[in-house]
Amino acid sequence: MLFHVRMDVNIPRGLPAEEAKAIIAKEKAYSQALQQSGKWRHIWRIAGEYANFSIFDVKDNAELHEVLSGLPLFPFMKIEVKPLLRHPSSIREDDT
Repeated sequence: MLFHVRMDVNIPRGLPAEEAKAIIAKEKAYSQALQQSGKWRHIWRIAGEYANFSIFDVKDNAELHEVLSGLPLFPFMKIEVKPLLRHPSSIREDDT
């Protein structure tokens, strides 16, 4: 299943800089591993915001929840999820 996910990050100002840096490094490694596996298909930064739009390709809602809740920055995120379906006018047969 494909999902459109918006993630807005709000790291508390009081979080020590070294702790924030470590969490961000873990986040990058985790997200890149998911991208390499094909589960995190696309990620785009939203200009001027600490946020992104992403496309996930996972088995179901439960797997998406597992992936998202595993994000090291998850405690500091507001997340919006929208399930996607292939449009009948699409010429791309691989987007199912």
